[in-house]
Amino acid sequence: MDVERAGVCGTDAEFLSGEMVYLHERPARAQYPIRIGHEWCGMVASLGAGVDPAWRGRRVTGDTMLGCGQCDRCRDGRQHLCADRHEIGVRGGWPGALAEQVLVPASALYALPDSVDQVAGALIEPSANALRAVDAAGLVAGRRLLIFGSGTIGLLCALIAGARDVEVHVAGQDPATLELARSLGVPHVWKSDDLPSLPFDGVIDATNAAGVPARAVDLVEPGRRVVFIGLSGAPSTIDSRALVLKDVTTVGVLSGSSGLASAIELVASGRVDPRPLVGATIGLDEVATALLSGSYPGPKLHIDPLAAG
Repeated sequence: MDVERAGVCGTDAEFLSGEMVYLHERPARAQYPIRIGHEWCGMVASLGAGVDPAWRGRRVTGDTMLGCGQCDRCRDGRQHLCADRHEIGVRGGWPGALAEQVLVPASALYALPDSVDQVAGALIEPSANALRAVDAAGLVAGRRLLIFGSGTIGLLCALIAGARDVEVHVAGQDPATLELARSLGVPHVWKSDDLPSLPFDGVIDATNAAGVPARAVDLVEPGRRVVFIGLSGAPSTIDSRALVLKDVTTVGVLSGSSGLASAIELVASGRVDPRPLVGATIGLDEVATALLSGSYPGPKLHIDPLAAG
């Protein structure tokens, strides 16, 4: 696969810093050296044996999660939870897309229509994660959704929910991304400590803050849903009595695997445009400096493998 564009996220930064949890599990699910990059789009340049020749020359993106294909989870469509899975650029030593080329099984490919350019194409993977989170909240038009986090996933959740005529509220800490949320048309944007006293029909935690999950449960309306898609560096504590007494449903979202096709359709239709989230595009030789400094405009950083540093 010739990589046209790749994105990096918090997972990639954690690999660079050494904080990524897969590095510290026993047995370790990831180890150095590793080539990161799991958000990408590109063009099929060559084919393995037995692959349909129609794939050659097609613009594509792909699933990050590569299951074994044999276990019960894989056979019933949960390959993203396969105990023996590889994750492109993340787990099991499968090389990622921060390169001029990346190897991807044909079974994990998704064709991109012409209306999805290379910037949007490399945003399909995070968009699919956000779409699954919004789906899990289970809201219809007119309901009120609170999204904690104004990073890439939080803002994508806001765009997707807004396209469904859900009343969207975004709460965050970073002034720059909160202002970006406003510029994207999010109608209600708050500092996390200044939330109004409103009944929220659903709450999505798209942060890495250990205290947010308990607050999300506290703020959601009884009988509604809280969705967890962010991961904190320290354990989060939730009082199960609050879940029971409020009859709250909680849902965890690990990947965008089952949402990729729908995300492509949504972006191709023009109802959601994720491209304004890309704050900078750099070359491969600039990635380490950018991730270590964290000083690039965001929230999303893209890499053009053919760009000169």
